[in-house]
Amino acid sequence: MPDQLVSVERVTKRFETVTAVDELSLEVRSGEIFALLGPNGAGKTTLVRMLAGVFRPDSGEIHYTGLGDAARELGYLPEERGLYADIPVLRTLVYFGVLRGMDRGQAAKTSMEWLERLELASRANEKLGSLSKGNQQKVQFISAVVHRPSFLILDEPFGGLDPVNQDFFLDVFRDLRARGTTILVSAHQMQLVERLADRMILINQGREISSGTLDEIRRRAAASRRILLKVAGSSDLGVLERHPALHSVTRTAEGDVELLLRDGGSLSGLLALAAERFEIREVHSEPLSLHDLFIQLVGPRRMEAES
Repeated sequence: MPDQLVSVERVTKRFETVTAVDELSLEVRSGEIFALLGPNGAGKTTLVRMLAGVFRPDSGEIHYTGLGDAARELGYLPEERGLYADIPVLRTLVYFGVLRGMDRGQAAKTSMEWLERLELASRANEKLGSLSKGNQQKVQFISAVVHRPSFLILDEPFGGLDPVNQDFFLDVFRDLRARGTTILVSAHQMQLVERLADRMILINQGREISSGTLDEIRRRAAASRRILLKVAGSSDLGVLERHPALHSVTRTAEGDVELLLRDGGSLSGLLALAAERFEIREVHSEPLSLHDLFIQLVGPRRMEAES
């Protein structure tokens, strides 16, 4: 098992009447991509800012293992853009590299290498404010990695990026991991996180809901697979709803039948029963996606909190 790089032990952070993070614990292992997931207001950004040293916990502890100088070995991409719109791109990046302990020549060389990789070399001497939102996000990212950090914290890194650039950044993050950088990413794009993260934690109201690899989270959830039956006509779903292998049965807007299969549930008897009730034209089966699991695990808790 990889060495533990970061441990969060029963950390709590309050703001007036709101408890943003509530006795939360997690660990990030060296060399992995770890995802922090949750709905708006779950406490993700508060936790990220504590990890980056912007906030201090009210209680609990955050430990870094193996980072000699956290200021130089930690990179932080905040959700809000914080660069200077009226300063040229390269000058801005060199400034941030020097702040992180690089000499000016090395900072300029590394900045240009990143600008070339992200197809922004021709814009190096333009003011940041003249760039599109997506290109500004690229520059903000370079400012977080120019000093070659050991631990990189990314808060909503895909903001402002089109699908092509989102896919491009997935490759960039994987390459950084391959080179030894540990990454913590907080993001709303579940389909991207599913393709990227080695492990993850889902939080709501500052507390853990589930954590582990995607397969581990699937096993802990009430349902593991989605079965879509394309059927002709309509029929009562009552018999299927009582089947022990199913977590839920719903009728889609198109009139098809969607079944959520419990982990370990058998399909053979279930499909035989369904064939007695419906004229089945097609059967589609797939594991629950991270988006599905997120809705299943977070949705009921969120509605309870709001009520």
